[in-house]
Amino acid sequence: MTENSLTPTAQDVADRGFEPNRRAQALIEALPYIDRFRGAVVVVKFGGNAMIDPDLSRTFAEDIVLLRSVGMKPVVVHGGGPQIGDLLGRLGKESEFRNGLRVTDEETLDVARMVLVGKVGRDIVGAINVHGAYAVGLSGEDGGLIRAEIRDPELGFVGDIVEVNPNIIERLLAEEMIPVVSTIGSDESGQAYNINADTVAGALAGALDAEKAIYLTDVPGLLSDVNDAASIIAQATVPELRALINDGTIAGGMIPKVGACIEAVEAGATAAHMLDGRVPHVLLLELFTDAGIGTKITLGDPT
Repeated sequence: MTENSLTPTAQDVADRGFEPNRRAQALIEALPYIDRFRGAVVVVKFGGNAMIDPDLSRTFAEDIVLLRSVGMKPVVVHGGGPQIGDLLGRLGKESEFRNGLRVTDEETLDVARMVLVGKVGRDIVGAINVHGAYAVGLSGEDGGLIRAEIRDPELGFVGDIVEVNPNIIERLLAEEMIPVVSTIGSDESGQAYNINADTVAGALAGALDAEKAIYLTDVPGLLSDVNDAASIIAQATVPELRALINDGTIAGGMIPKVGACIEAVEAGATAAHMLDGRVPHVLLLELFTDAGIGTKITLGDPT
């Protein structure tokens, strides 16, 4: 830049590789998507490394605030399995798992509620509210949001969703707030249950008629070859996914992730997306660029 001037010269622009032009093109590319999704509900399941890495947590919060700023209605759903396990370990209590689910006795349930509602949820709310007083933390127990029932007595207080009453979420969205939901539900007697976060995100997306149900994972998306990150399947329909499960292409730990996406679109979400939460600003790359990133799942033919 010229001395005592904040205006870049032509040589400045050339030396910087036309960076302003690239930024302008990115904004122009985003415009039609911003217009298309204005007013749309987007449910985002936050978990994996994106939750643990401070830098990724910060960029996630920035993305969520940006979605709100351009007129979208983000809802954040979070789990906290590693954090629950860490606190249980510090308390000298060993975690027991059956079929991938944590056996949850009364003491473990108390720890789960403390961690999810009192720690993880508050951290997410705090990260978002650095940018303005937008986020409100709540759990599925609040306002009768999630009615649950026991899944299996051998698992203890692990719950399945019976009903979603989205009224409290809809009120917050109407006030342009950002709900941050901890995945604890309760039955009619008030008994609390810990519920899988992927399942809660899908059920909420359906109940809210969400445009998007987005799952942040630790994989690039749905892969046709788990050993080849380049084999990502950009778009798929529910029938195509069921066929891939039946022929063994989708197997192991990918099955519950895909199952959550299927549940979301079958419940009423327009589309579900499986994204790599390890990529900074992955939400913006998927929602506001032509190429997108990750895997998009729809009920019928992909568009």
